[in-house]
Amino acid sequence: MAIVGNIGNDNMQKCIDECVRCLRACEECLTLCMNEEDVKKMVSCMKILRDCIDICDTAIGFMARGSEHAVHICKECAEICDACAAECEKMNTDHCIKCAEICRSCADECRQMVG
Repeated sequence: MAIVGNIGNDNMQKCIDECVRCLRACEECLTLCMNEEDVKKMVSCMKILRDCIDICDTAIGFMARGSEHAVHICKECAEICDACAAECEKMNTDHCIKCAEICRSCADECRQMVG
Protein backbone atom coordinates (compact mmCIF):
# COMPACT_ATOMS: atom_id res chain seq x y z
CA MET A 1 0.00 0.00 0.00
CA ALA A 2 1.55 3.24 -1.13
CA ILE A 3 1.47 6.04 1.41
CA VAL A 4 1.51 9.22 -0.72
CA GLY A 5 1.51 7.92 -4.28
CA ASN A 6 2.11 4.87 -6.40
CA ILE A 7 5.73 4.56 -7.56
CA GLY A 8 6.02 0.88 -8.38
CA ASN A 9 3.74 -1.93 -9.43
CA ASP A 10 1.85 -4.67 -7.60
CA ASN A 11 4.87 -7.00 -7.58
CA MET A 12 7.00 -4.29 -6.03
CA GLN A 13 4.38 -3.56 -3.39
CA LYS A 14 4.10 -7.26 -2.51
CA CYS A 15 7.87 -7.40 -2.19
CA ILE A 16 7.95 -4.31 0.03
CA ASP A 17 5.23 -5.80 2.23
CA GLU A 18 7.10 -9.10 2.52
CA CYS A 19 10.39 -7.34 3.30
CA VAL A 20 8.66 -5.39 6.09
CA ARG A 21 7.22 -8.64 7.45
CA CYS A 22 10.62 -10.35 7.27
CA LEU A 23 12.41 -7.43 8.91
CA ARG A 24 9.94 -7.48 11.81
CA ALA A 25 10.15 -11.26 12.17
CA CYS A 26 13.94 -11.12 12.25
CA GLU A 27 13.91 -8.31 14.83
CA GLU A 28 11.59 -10.36 17.05
CA CYS A 29 13.60 -13.53 16.52
CA LEU A 30 16.85 -11.72 17.33
CA THR A 31 15.41 -10.46 20.61
CA LEU A 32 14.16 -13.94 21.50
CA CYS A 33 17.54 -15.47 20.59
CA MET A 34 19.28 -13.03 22.94
CA ASN A 35 16.99 -14.24 25.73
CA GLU A 36 17.79 -17.94 25.19
CA GLU A 37 19.57 -19.76 28.03
CA ASP A 38 22.49 -20.79 25.84
CA VAL A 39 23.04 -17.57 23.90
CA LYS A 40 26.45 -18.72 22.65
CA LYS A 41 24.87 -21.40 20.48
CA MET A 42 22.70 -18.71 18.90
CA VAL A 43 25.53 -16.37 17.82
CA SER A 44 25.70 -17.44 14.17
CA CYS A 45 21.93 -17.18 13.92
CA MET A 46 21.92 -13.73 15.51
CA LYS A 47 24.60 -12.49 13.08
CA ILE A 48 22.66 -13.53 9.97
CA LEU A 49 19.46 -12.16 11.48
CA ARG A 50 21.17 -8.73 11.64
CA ASP A 51 22.24 -9.09 8.01
CA CYS A 52 18.71 -10.01 7.01
CA ILE A 53 17.25 -7.07 8.93
CA ASP A 54 19.66 -4.67 7.25
CA ILE A 55 19.19 -5.96 3.69
CA CYS A 56 15.39 -5.98 4.04
CA ASP A 57 15.50 -2.39 5.28
CA THR A 58 17.74 -1.42 2.35
CA ALA A 59 15.51 -3.22 -0.17
CA ILE A 60 12.42 -1.47 1.20
CA GLY A 61 14.08 1.91 0.71
CA PHE A 62 15.26 1.18 -2.83
CA MET A 63 11.83 -0.08 -3.87
CA ALA A 64 9.90 2.69 -2.10
CA ARG A 65 11.82 5.35 -4.01
CA GLY A 66 11.56 3.47 -7.30
CA SER A 67 15.32 3.10 -7.69
CA GLU A 68 16.52 1.48 -10.91
CA HIS A 69 18.90 -0.50 -8.70
CA ALA A 70 16.13 -2.08 -6.61
CA VAL A 71 16.35 -5.32 -8.61
CA HIS A 72 20.03 -5.71 -7.68
CA ILE A 73 19.28 -5.17 -4.00
CA CYS A 74 16.32 -7.57 -4.18
CA LYS A 75 18.57 -10.25 -5.67
CA GLU A 76 20.95 -9.89 -2.72
CA CYS A 77 18.01 -9.75 -0.33
CA ALA A 78 16.75 -13.10 -1.63
CA GLU A 79 20.18 -14.68 -1.10
CA ILE A 80 20.56 -13.32 2.42
CA CYS A 81 16.99 -14.27 3.36
CA ASP A 82 17.67 -17.83 2.17
CA ALA A 83 20.90 -17.93 4.19
CA CYS A 84 19.06 -16.61 7.24
CA ALA A 85 16.34 -19.22 6.83
CA ALA A 86 18.93 -21.99 6.57
CA GLU A 87 20.67 -20.83 9.75
CA CYS A 88 17.39 -20.38 11.63
CA GLU A 89 16.32 -23.89 10.63
CA LYS A 90 19.39 -25.26 12.45
CA MET A 91 18.12 -23.83 15.74
CA ASN A 92 15.67 -25.89 17.71
CA THR A 93 13.35 -23.07 18.74
CA ASP A 94 9.83 -22.27 17.64
CA HIS A 95 10.67 -18.63 16.98
CA CYS A 96 13.61 -19.52 14.70
CA ILE A 97 11.56 -22.03 12.73
CA LYS A 98 8.75 -19.50 12.23
CA CYS A 99 11.28 -16.83 11.26
CA ALA A 100 12.83 -19.22 8.71
CA GLU A 101 9.43 -19.66 7.04
CA ILE A 102 8.99 -15.90 6.77
CA CYS A 103 12.54 -15.45 5.43
CA ARG A 104 11.87 -18.05 2.72
CA SER A 105 8.64 -16.29 1.76
CA CYS A 106 10.50 -12.98 1.51
CA ALA A 107 13.23 -14.59 -0.62
CA ASP A 108 10.56 -15.94 -2.98
CA GLU A 109 8.90 -12.53 -3.27
CA CYS A 110 12.28 -10.86 -3.92
CA ARG A 111 13.03 -13.37 -6.69
CA GLN A 112 9.68 -12.57 -8.30
CA MET A 113 10.53 -8.88 -8.10
CA VAL A 114 13.84 -9.54 -9.88
CA GLY A 115 11.99 -11.48 -12.56
